[in-house]
Amino acid sequence: MATKNLSEYDINSIPSAEKMKFGVVVAEWNYEVTGALAQGAVDTLKKHGTKDENISIKHVPGTFELPLGGQFFAEYTDVDAVILLGCVIQGETRHFDFICQGVTQGTTQLNTNYNLPFIFGVLTTDNQQQALDRAGGKLGNKGDEAALTAIKMVQLHRDMEVDG
Repeated sequence: MATKNLSEYDINSIPSAEKMKFGVVVAEWNYEVTGALAQGAVDTLKKHGTKDENISIKHVPGTFELPLGGQFFAEYTDVDAVILLGCVIQGETRHFDFICQGVTQGTTQLNTNYNLPFIFGVLTTDNQQQALDRAGGKLGNKGDEAALTAIKMVQLHRDMEVDG
């Protein structure tokens, strides 16, 4: 079980996101959770300088569709990174395993096929309360963490282009 608040970090360790553009793909399934993740991500991007017009949010039906939504951002926009936000809650069948495996593999493929960071902001929890605890509850907001990761990865990408 996570014990760290996902929203606690050293603000000075985050580069400015003022000149960065982000795509955010949000699963509609479990929207009470995913909507809170999206709000956390957007708030964090703005806190670090991203302008409203440089944040584009699109929705997909469920978590399984996140990688294709991310691919659309890569192919049809000029974003610097894509944040994928979803939530899969364990049920009584193996559906949970298939969805989690598919979205994980899909995100990995995006990261290796495109010269662009795709950030895995998917909660995989045993129950609704664990999801809520990680979507703005007592353990912070995984959306914050995903946005911070996106900012850092964009900066790393830029640094590598310049420094080699």
